[in-house]
Amino acid sequence: MPTFTALTTLVGKDSAEKLGEAMERLTPEPTGVGVFEIEDGSGLWEVGGYFTESPDAAGLAVLAAAFDAKPFVVSELPETDWVAKVKRELAPVKAGRFFVYGSHDADKVPVGSEPLLIEAAMAFGTGHHGTTLGCLKALDRIAGEGFHGRSVADIGCGTAVLAMGAARIWPETVLASDIDEVAVEVAEANVSANGLTGQVRCVEAAGFGHPDLAAKAPFDLVFANILKAPLVDLAPEMGANIQAGGFAILSGILNEQADEVVAAYDAAGFDVHTREEIGEWTTLTLCHR
Repeated sequence: MPTFTALTTLVGKDSAEKLGEAMERLTPEPTGVGVFEIEDGSGLWEVGGYFTESPDAAGLAVLAAAFDAKPFVVSELPETDWVAKVKRELAPVKAGRFFVYGSHDADKVPVGSEPLLIEAAMAFGTGHHGTTLGCLKALDRIAGEGFHGRSVADIGCGTAVLAMGAARIWPETVLASDIDEVAVEVAEANVSANGLTGQVRCVEAAGFGHPDLAAKAPFDLVFANILKAPLVDLAPEMGANIQAGGFAILSGILNEQADEVVAAYDAAGFDVHTREEIGEWTTLTLCHR
């Protein structure tokens, strides 16, 4: 079955969300619509839709004009078995003591490593992305320095690979939260596949807004591998929920955005412990003073 995409950009969250809602009323209907802020400081938002039939060019042109957006770019995606492609092209990843792999590479797990099984269908969060790799390396680094995480949370957990990494090396229960219900389901499936049910508990929450998180605070280690804007917004909550001497491991930060994140967390009481760039992404390990 062919898949078509229709993408545009425009200024302003409110206009972008309204354009996304209007796209849902097109005929043929899109199978999905996404609205995302472009994290480059431009103030632009991207609005896109997926279609199983060629979208109505005239209807898209009217919507672009009505919302002062750029003309839609329509593309037909090639039919690809993405899971098979990922299995072929994504090799296992070693991040310090951690070894992130798919089940098709189970025979390659090195003796003495801490294995983390993430299926190929969940490519973001497998460790191949510089943000996840950076966070796992940061975890390995502070553990190697003698730190023991006794109260750990993974905020915006996605596949829960970071929470599971902590659970592999320390016996205490780790909390993993995400704002998205589907992400929480994915996290729970991964936790089960890795034999960590009961040691990693997954909850649906925005930031620290869940009773289980409130009950376990203050934390001595919190992961947040999200994006620059929500990380900056989260800084005061991080300061309120991480104990003195505790760590925050942050990523989802483009290299040129790192200083802004550091400044926000300095104001919330954090000092830079380590800072690592992997490709275009920066991972920050911050210590609460």
